[in-house]
Formats: sequence, structure tokens, C-alpha cells
Amino acid sequence: QMQLVESGGGLVQAAGSLTLSCAASGLPFTNYVMGWFRQAPGKEREFVAAISWNGGTTYTADPVKGRFTMSRDNGKNTVNLQMNSLKPEDTAVYYCAARVYWRGSYYTPSDYTVWGQGTQVTVSS
Repeated sequence: QMQLVESGGGLVQAAGSLTLSCAASGLPFTNYVMGWFRQAPGKEREFVAAISWNGGTTYTADPVKGRFTMSRDNGKNTVNLQMNSLKPEDTAVYYCAARVYWRGSYYTPSDYTVWGQGTQVTVSS
């Protein structure tokens, strides 16, 4: 069974930067599309970014486009989410997720079958 462990969350001032990391283990990493989702209190989990199995294509949600960048290292079984120009509305628990590349949408949380425990990101104004 694949397992995902996130790290890198924390408290940052508005306009600051953070990098989230997600380490995967348990199954062939290159069989999986990887995604980042977030959930703020009282809100539904929402798509942030995703990356294809080989890293050749990335998808980014409109609210974070131009500020967040997702990357993956298939040699290390890791994905990163570089977050710049952070805003208070980016405050949420951020989750790393995985799904097999041949099934599902990049954007739909329910299509992802493996989830990390989440890491809190808090942006102060």
C-alpha cells in the first residue's frame, strides 16, 4: 500500500513563501499522478495542483496560478509545492494525494485513492 507523508507547513506572513514536500513509499511512484489539495475550516476540500506521472505536465488552480509551482522527483519519490506570494486566504490544511495515472481526473478529490495526513499552512496578514 502506498503511503504519503507531507512536511513543510507552518506559519508565514502574507507575501512570504513556503515549500511543502511529500514523500511516497510502498508502490511504483511512476504509476501515480500526484496532487495537492487544501481544506480550510468550514469549506470543502479543493484542488490546488497536480502533476503527471513523468512530471511533464502540471495543472494549477486559478486562485494559485502564477504563485504556486508543483514539481516531482521520480528518483526520490517526492513531490514539492513551492508557494510564493502567500495570502491569508491560502490558510488551510494541505494534503498530498495520489491516483494511478490511467484512471480519473486531475481535479477531483474523490478520484485520488491515497492521501497523506495533511500539513497546516497559516498565513497571517
